[in-house]
Formats: sequence, structure tokens, C-alpha cells
Amino acid sequence: MTRAHDDSTAEPYDFRAQRLFVDDALAEGASISLDRDRAHYVSDVIRLPVGGHLHLFNGRDGEWRAVREAGGRREVLLRCEAQLRHQSARPDLDYVFAPLKHARLDYMVQKAVEMGAGRLVPVMTRRTQATRVNTERMRANVIEAAEQCGILTLPEVLEPVALPRWLADLPPERTLVFCDEAAPQADPLAPLRAAIAGPLAVLIGPEGGFADEERRLLATRPGAIVLSLGPRILRADTAAVAALALVEAARQTLR
Repeated sequence: MTRAHDDSTAEPYDFRAQRLFVDDALAEGASISLDRDRAHYVSDVIRLPVGGHLHLFNGRDGEWRAVREAGGRREVLLRCEAQLRHQSARPDLDYVFAPLKHARLDYMVQKAVEMGAGRLVPVMTRRTQATRVNTERMRANVIEAAEQCGILTLPEVLEPVALPRWLADLPPERTLVFCDEAAPQADPLAPLRAAIAGPLAVLIGPEGGFADEERRLLATRPGAIVLSLGPRILRADTAAVAALALVEAARQTLR
């Protein structure tokens, strides 16, 4: 069997290869019969011929090179040939956010996946604009981002919860990073470096910011880190990218 990608002697991983998420178990010789939507994607979108290859992953069994054995436009049969990468652990990083509407929420979810979030937690605040959250649509965006960016482990998508309830249930060992436009401007990396080795929860508020009583509630969290993201007022989806980029930059200093 071909060596997995995380082996230093393995062949270079081809990030240009087409990747497809499936729910089926993956192992050498496993046959995968695609459902209607994925069969359409393989046959009509990427037009993979019989004998052609693509990469499969399911968030559990690593990534596998598979060959198309047969099938028409409505039926596609794939067979796993060799493992390319072993399964990675889910990042211990919660991205917690006030939901946005429609396309902006799609963008936020996709970018959070790309930036290494391990769990997506929508919280309802006083000024949250979206009253309903389509978690199935969120999960579809998670899969799409993972397929496109070479990600093996899918972030978990949680159901919406009220901000006070979420904060009350937050485990004491998880450091809260609270991004607040009202915070004094300072070097944001300095406090992150001190806490970055442990589990984190990065919280981004709604358009219009947190209400005063929410700020006071968050400030009662022991060890909470309050960050300013700079002198400019950022939209919530932009703030998500900025905050998660700071976390990654702080983590790089420990590697």
C-alpha cells in the first residue's frame, strides 16, 4: 500500500487533485456507491472518466485515492486503492459567533474552517440579526471548504444557544478570547501567546457589538482575554478572519 502523506518518505501530496467527502467507511479495496448528488458532481461537473482518480475523505479514516470503476450519470462506483494521509485530530479551537444572514454566514463558516476552527458555535446575543440558523446549511459549507482546502477533519457544528447559557457551560480549562471593538488597543499577540497552548474559545459579537450587560457578563469569566482587532470597525465576518489569523500567528510562535 502507498505510504501515507504524513510519512517523510511519501510522494508529495497533490493539492490540485479533486477531493470528495463521503459518509462511507474508507479502507483499501472498499467500494463506494455515490448518492445522486455526488454522482452528478463526479459525472457532470468534474467529468471523471472510468479509470480516473480522485481523493476521498470522510472525517474519520484519513484520505484515500480512489478510482472510478463504473457507472453512468446516475450511478457512480468508486474503489479505494491507497491511503494518502492518515486522519488528523480535530483542532481544540472553538469559534463562537453571533449568526449573520445568508451569504455572509456562508462566508464566515467557510473561512473559519479554512483558519483551523474545530467547533462552530452560534450564540444568540441581544443584537444578533439572524433569528434562525440553518445548521444543515452550515454543515454543507463546512464540507465544501474542507473539500477545497485539503482539510481532513470536519469541524463540529453545534446548535444555536443563548450567550449566557453558553458562557455558563464553558469548561473552566477553555480560555475565552473575547474580541471587542470597545477594548483598548494594544498588542493582541502578547496575551494570546500566554494561553495559546491550551483549549481556546474565540468569540466574535454581532453587528453593532455586544450590549453593555453582555460585556459585563463576559468580563466575569476568569482568565478571559479581551482583544481589540485594531483601530477600524470590522464587519463580523471580517473580524472572524482577523481573530483566527491572530490565533494562528500566536500558535506559530510555539512551533
